[in-house]
Amino acid sequence: MVACRISGDNRNILMVGKAVPEVVLNSGHSMPMLGFGTAGVPLPPLDELVPVFVVAIEAGYRHFDTATLYGSEEALGLALAQAQRQGLIKNRGEIFVTTKLWCSDSHPDLVLLALKKSLQRLGLDYVDLYLIHYPVRLRQGIGGSISKGDVLPFDIKGTWEAMEECSKLGLTKSIGIEMNVAWQQGNLRKFCQEKGIHVSAWSPLGANGASWGSLAVIDSPVLKDIAIATGKSVAQADLEKIKQIPQFRAVLAREFITEDGPYKSLEDLWDGEV
Repeated sequence: MVACRISGDNRNILMVGKAVPEVVLNSGHSMPMLGFGTAGVPLPPLDELVPVFVVAIEAGYRHFDTATLYGSEEALGLALAQAQRQGLIKNRGEIFVTTKLWCSDSHPDLVLLALKKSLQRLGLDYVDLYLIHYPVRLRQGIGGSISKGDVLPFDIKGTWEAMEECSKLGLTKSIGIEMNVAWQQGNLRKFCQEKGIHVSAWSPLGANGASWGSLAVIDSPVLKDIAIATGKSVAQADLEKIKQIPQFRAVLAREFITEDGPYKSLEDLWDGEV
């Protein structure tokens, strides 16, 4: 559920100053509450993208969010392998990897094959979280640009059962569905809280630079006033408020690029209140 601006310039990666808190999913597995998004429009070439992810690992990120649609799975896999060779991580268990089932594969007969292809691109034996990217099914070959005629009947029950089978086979530790809407969804969050379902914030910093993004968050006068009053960056103020959303404290912010300076620290994000 993440979308964030990626470029070949890694100077604006937010530094993780201390251990990031984790939440326990209803699968029993833990997930870091802060992650590094890997979407980009346009996506940089492989030789530029891999070093960005390696620097992110060096900076302390351990949760990476990718997807078939993003086209970044191969670069992330190469970066993880390089990071292990360099000693930045000791083993696969130190990294939490999320990837997503694209809509053209949202069919009970296609889910397993799609996940296996993702694992091949990532160079991994399993992912930590596998998500249905959108609750819809599309014709084969359809990417980000969608028309009404591209939408097909969607067997959500059968698709979910195929996701469960992937989990039983050990190819993913946890499964879920992405509902990346652009409003706060109070009733949905309350339902998720009651059912023990964790929710992720999608593009919490506004995804400036992406086709759908803007500076509406980073340029928000309210957030700027809060940031000045609390001595935090605008990004920190924004993510802290997301963490404090009423009725549901386990909202997971997973975005990494800001416009308010290079190598900003998020070490106070999990301790302070704004």
